Amino acid sequence: MKPVIVVHGGAGRIFKEREEGCRAGVVRAALRGYRVLRQGGAAVDAVEEAVRSMEDDPHFNAGCGSVLNEKGEVEMDAIIMDGKNLDSGAVSAVKCIANPVKLARLVMEKTKHMLLTDHGAHLFAQTMGIPEVPGEKLITERSRERWKKNLEPDSNPEEFQKDLGTVGAVAIDSEGNVACATSTGGLSNKLIGRVGDTACIGSGGYADNHSGAASTTGHGESIMKVVLARLILYHMEQGMSPEIAADTALDYMKTRVGGLGGVIVVNKAGEWAARFSTKQMSWATVEDDNLHYGIYAGEKHTKSVDEALASEREGLLE
Repeated sequence: MKPVIVVHGGAGRIFKEREEGCRAGVVRAALRGYRVLRQGGAAVDAVEEAVRSMEDDPHFNAGCGSVLNEKGEVEMDAIIMDGKNLDSGAVSAVKCIANPVKLARLVMEKTKHMLLTDHGAHLFAQTMGIPEVPGEKLITERSRERWKKNLEPDSNPEEFQKDLGTVGAVAIDSEGNVACATSTGGLSNKLIGRVGDTACIGSGGYADNHSGAASTTGHGESIMKVVLARLILYHMEQGMSPEIAADTALDYMKTRVGGLGGVIVVNKAGEWAARFSTKQMSWATVEDDNLHYGIYAGEKHTKSVDEALASEREGLLE
């Protein structure tokens, strides 16, 4: 099986001045994840590596760069799932951790549970030796400004939710195993303790070797109502291609509950798709040593992996 990785940096509206950074961020994440696969690594390791790369990138609403809740704090959700045995780990409402996806992976591998939240997740992180970072280290100036703006009496937080950047990755490795991972800071000015789709198995992500893997982004409450990731895999089990399955599920979410979003998908044959019903979604994929990436509908740039790696080293990524 030829390995494939697909990543997304969130569906919504990406302001012009942020496009370059978002493109570079998803490309970097896809290349890092693919490096794991090219060396014979497992899909679950590749998606974790890709998502960690984007959690460390302030362009995205995950890890460093997460939006703030109503109290002005960062609360993050993450999930990871291994399609080989349906093992999954997730965390929700976690604070003071640079890479929530790493903690989700530890929940999957070191506990008998699937989801730890808030204080319990914090205690588990301490037990596992995950270093704490000061909360303010995760807060960018952009997130703070948005939070302040949303506190104004005439503000419209809904308008600002369109410019979000949940991150995710799906992959299939040379053994034919699939995996997914998703991470987010959630909604700007959300209620304390709000948990969205990302940490919920079947909504924020799902992976099953029998069908494929999906990672979602968009309006979390809408995604949860239709269990979007699992719905896409169901459509693929009925014989749909990843692209048609993704479009069908996104269309259903839009017509049934009025929700917009995006998804990345890979099926058990290694066919992939990156689809969205929002204005934009940053995405990138590597297959057959070729990198593809874009932000707008119909946009698809292609480079060889070697060319892309050289560009990244020289800081020339467009």
